[in-house]
Amino acid sequence: MKSSHEIDYEIFGEEMQYVSIELDPDETAIAEAGSFMMMDEGINMATIFGDGSQASQGGGILGKLMSAGKRILTGESLFMTAYTNVSHGKKKVSFASPYPGKIIPLDLSELNGKVICQKDAFLCAAKGVAVGIEFQRKLGTGLFGGEGFIMQKLEGDGMSFVHAGDMCFIKISSRESA
Repeated sequence: MKSSHEIDYEIFGEEMQYVSIELDPDETAIAEAGSFMMMDEGINMATIFGDGSQASQGGGILGKLMSAGKRILTGESLFMTAYTNVSHGKKKVSFASPYPGKIIPLDLSELNGKVICQKDAFLCAAKGVAVGIEFQRKLGTGLFGGEGFIMQKLEGDGMSFVHAGDMCFIKISSRESA
């Protein structure tokens, strides 16, 4: 059973793209500050502390602070915005990429539940996707690889959208053998 909301989407544009997400009643999408483009009437915007995933909501106030604090290390805001369809029919909300490039849809349920990307690649996702950090463990790669030591980690089983500009680093985890 999926823990993330199931969302439908369509990507528009060539060099300057945006993604339009269709939300059923009570479905929610989360997004970085500054990526919002437009929305239909009937969508409620709410600022949330952390990413709204189960992991960031557990553990009381200390757990929430730790989850949100990790976002500061990647240069992101402590807060995200949740867009929830509070009406009876399907509604759309759209998010735009911040600079020329491509928006890449990632179905985390098909990618072993985890993707590592450069620290500013995350654009938006279905509610339930956890947005965290991943540390580069190899000194040479962190110094000379161009991506630095801190990257974003997207975990869960829902749809997530990343923005790929000039050079974008995305690592899809392999299944760990027991």
